[in-house]
Amino acid sequence: MCYSIYVSTDLDDDMSLNNTELIQFEGVLSENPILSLLEYEHKWYVASKSGCSCTFRHLTSTELGFDAPVYWYDEGEDAIAATLAFIKIVREVIDRGGNVDCIDVWSGADTGDIMEKIVDLGEIEDEQFRFFENYRFLFMQE
Repeated sequence: MCYSIYVSTDLDDDMSLNNTELIQFEGVLSENPILSLLEYEHKWYVASKSGCSCTFRHLTSTELGFDAPVYWYDEGEDAIAATLAFIKIVREVIDRGGNVDCIDVWSGADTGDIMEKIVDLGEIEDEQFRFFENYRFLFMQE
C-alpha cells in the first residue's frame, strides 16, 4: 500500500520540467474516480524518489497541523526535501496567477473518504507544509 498525490492546475504548463531525483510529475491519463475531486483541467501524478508518493512528509491526521520538521519525529531528509520542492512549485504557479489543488490519498481510499483543507500560503512557511492522508488541498495566497 502506498500514498498517491495528484495535483491539478489551470495553467497549461509542462509540470514534468520540474522533475528531479526527489520529485517527478507525470501526466494523468487514468480514469481513477479520485481525480474527479480535482478542480482544474491539467492533472498530474506526483511521484517521489520511491516511485510512488510515499517519500514526502505525510501525517494520517490533521491534529498536529502544519509545522516544521522536529527532531523527535523522523521524517527523513529526502521526504523533507521533496515536500519543500513540491510547495515551492505550487507557490510559483500561484505567483504566476494560476490555481492549484491536490489530493493526498492512501491506496484503497475512495472519493467519500476525502476531506478538504484550504491552505493559505500567506500563513505558512514552506518548511511547515506537509500532506495529510485522504485530504484535498486547495492552495491560495491572500
